[in-house]
Amino acid sequence: MNFTLGDHSARHLRCILRAYLNTWGMSDLADSATLALTELVANVVRHVPDRRATVLMIRRTNGVLVEVTDTEPRGPEFSTAVDEERGRGLLIVEAVTDRWGWYSLPSHPTRTGKTVWFECESKEPV
Repeated sequence: MNFTLGDHSARHLRCILRAYLNTWGMSDLADSATLALTELVANVVRHVPDRRATVLMIRRTNGVLVEVTDTEPRGPEFSTAVDEERGRGLLIVEAVTDRWGWYSLPSHPTRTGKTVWFECESKEPV
């Protein structure tokens, strides 16, 4: 799904992800996955000038992979300092997911950006 994200986009995307997880029998992942998605969407809204992003939600055998690709080539800022204004969102993502990371998009004359992703694994049999 391609979007220009705004202040209320995270709410709608959480609903979509929760619906997929319920359909896939992975409702145990809904709280952590929707929280992580909220943080990634908020980063796009705050730090990507055009707010353009692609959101990908992929069912895995035992969980879900979510990717948010945006047009900002700089990598995400990660901070372990609790009192800083920036960087705490990724600390939350790290805390509530099984894995997360990011990568730059390959060089292209008309496209720049990065993808930030996370995976959540279901503890219940699927």
